[in-house]
Amino acid sequence: MYLHLGQDTVVRTDEIVGIFDLDTSTVSKRTREFLTKAQKAGQVVNVSMELPKSFVLCAQPGRKGGHTLYISQISSATLLKRTGFMEELSFK
Repeated sequence: MYLHLGQDTVVRTDEIVGIFDLDTSTVSKRTREFLTKAQKAGQVVNVSMELPKSFVLCAQPGRKGGHTLYISQISSATLLKRTGFMEELSFK
């Protein structure tokens, strides 16, 4: 299955490591350091033309560093709903 992140960008849901809210997750110094390091390494793809609300970390073994971080204007809650992950948990 695929997840639409905005601006004609989709990722495979089996590659998603995590979906994070930018407002709450960037409170942590370690998260800010991680984001800075990923930006310097060229592993960040900004798919947001508006104020970014979330970021999605995807494991991509063939890519330098093994992951890509997507910045999205779509809220983390909406992205999570789109994955259908919570619905799968409720049926098990």
